[in-house]
Amino acid sequence: MNDTLSMRRARLTRPLRRFAREDDGAATVDWVVLTAAIVLLGMGAGFIVTSAVPGLADKIDEVLRKQEVVPD
Repeated sequence: MNDTLSMRRARLTRPLRRFAREDDGAATVDWVVLTAAIVLLGMGAGFIVTSAVPGLADKIDEVLRKQEVVPD
């Protein structure tokens, strides 16, 4: 009885061990993770920049309105 249980266990775990040893798709997973990280960093930078633009535009507008234009 014990032998049949160990044979079943070996038959079920063999494909899992084989799968764990294979590393064919590891490079693809690495590239997907790196690409996702770059995209997220880019989106974060974009949000930071776009949130600062209105305040900077108001400051530029204020400086330009204070300038006096003298015709020649």
